[in-house]
Amino acid sequence: MNTINTNTVRYLSLFFTIVTLSFVSMCQAQDITIPLWKEGIPNQRKTSEKEIATKTDILRIGNVQKPTLACYFPPDSINTHKAIIICPGGAYKILAYNLEGTTIAKWFQERGIAAFVLKYRLPTSNSLVIPHKAPLQDLQKAVRLVRHKAGDWQISENNVGVMGFSAGGHLVSTLGVHYNEETYQPRRLEDSLSARPDFMALLYPVITMNASYAHKGSINNLLGDSPPQTLLDYYSNEQHINSQTPPTFLVHATDDRGVPVENTLAFYQKLKIASVPAEMHVYQEGGHGFGIAPNNEQLHTWIDLLYNWILNLDNK
Repeated sequence: MNTINTNTVRYLSLFFTIVTLSFVSMCQAQDITIPLWKEGIPNQRKTSEKEIATKTDILRIGNVQKPTLACYFPPDSINTHKAIIICPGGAYKILAYNLEGTTIAKWFQERGIAAFVLKYRLPTSNSLVIPHKAPLQDLQKAVRLVRHKAGDWQISENNVGVMGFSAGGHLVSTLGVHYNEETYQPRRLEDSLSARPDFMALLYPVITMNASYAHKGSINNLLGDSPPQTLLDYYSNEQHINSQTPPTFLVHATDDRGVPVENTLAFYQKLKIASVPAEMHVYQEGGHGFGIAPNNEQLHTWIDLLYNWILNLDNK
């Protein structure tokens, strides 16, 4: 009787161990959304302001109060151990959250790249103390957090890239040239890690704040109606490229009337001068805000080109 009980206990123990391990493995593969800041959000005061989400043709999110990171992990069988953090655009006023965020993340997830959608704070919010600093604070934190969790999430910490659309592209390029800036007081272990991305992808990005082809809406939302020249210079990202700027992939359409293609051309030219690895694709037609362009066979090719570029990067 004791033998039967002992064997039963052993079998039950083994059974529950297998179930537990399976559950843990399943949880690791699930998509999750986590808060970006766990010990108080820097550069923010308490107000009655509420986040706004409006769903029409796309999901638009405004007045972000609690930045988050939506995580999309690939199955183990196709995991490339690469990661990309995605910043939706919206002229620094809203986030085109599904068009330039979750839709893109799921595409990469299905192809073995861990993808993260950053819901970053927008400088039009009244909750911010110094509005223009908040987006960069959030993106720096996101890169550091993904690097910190790289082991748990089966990601190589040397293969963490960032990707941005329109104003999100401006935010990403801002990180690419100002990753060493101390934008917030370190509080957690991850804050000691580098915020430099291993690569960048810029989709029809806002780049400059100075030239005639600058996007006025993004300037006004980020810096206000009459910003000082020092801030215009600081956020004119083509002016700050050097040899340490991350490798960059750029996409734009020639007929973009929202954010002129000259933004991308200027950034690419400065990357070339600095000998930074870069690849640029300029389409004849596409306009602005085309996202993944699923119904346009020619324009849709950009994401496959980007995917192959990422896979061939050497960031060992």
